[in-house]
Amino acid sequence: MTTEEIEDLKYPIGKSKVPEKISSTDIQKWISDISELPLKFNNATRTLTKEQLDTPYRPEGWTLKQLLHHIADSHMNGLLRFKWALTEDEPTIKAFDEKQFADLDDSKLAPVEISLDLISALHAKWVILLENMSVSDFEKTFVHPVSGHRFTLKESLAHYSWHGRHHFAQLENLLKRKGWQ
Repeated sequence: MTTEEIEDLKYPIGKSKVPEKISSTDIQKWISDISELPLKFNNATRTLTKEQLDTPYRPEGWTLKQLLHHIADSHMNGLLRFKWALTEDEPTIKAFDEKQFADLDDSKLAPVEISLDLISALHAKWVILLENMSVSDFEKTFVHPVSGHRFTLKESLAHYSWHGRHHFAQLENLLKRKGWQ
């Protein structure tokens, strides 16, 4: 497999890009993405076997099981980042090493249903928060400790929308390539 083919498997919808000007329409679309993601993952994975879930979505990539557990881990952090930014003055958030998290036993051994249930509950709670945020709430910020970058919550929402669609596309592409859909 060529480097370009691997890159296409790694970033099937392209890398995350936050528009310079973010509209209320963008925000509503991204909230819909957050809202719809749990059902999309549940529908796409409910009939997969253990062997299929243990299949990497690309060479040297995570298995589908690790990918699903990663979404739960990442989006838990995402919700907390929103809550910190809404309740503190420009907090520095806690970073996490997603590769090391994906190598922990809960990501390798736990049934995916645990994370699918968590994603469903987490996203339901997150959507309630998002739908009730004011325009000024979306301007609140947090600081990433590694990059030092200051993110607004609307930028963070754009990223988490992309993140869910990105990993869903990885899963969906594998299902199509293997004829499992």
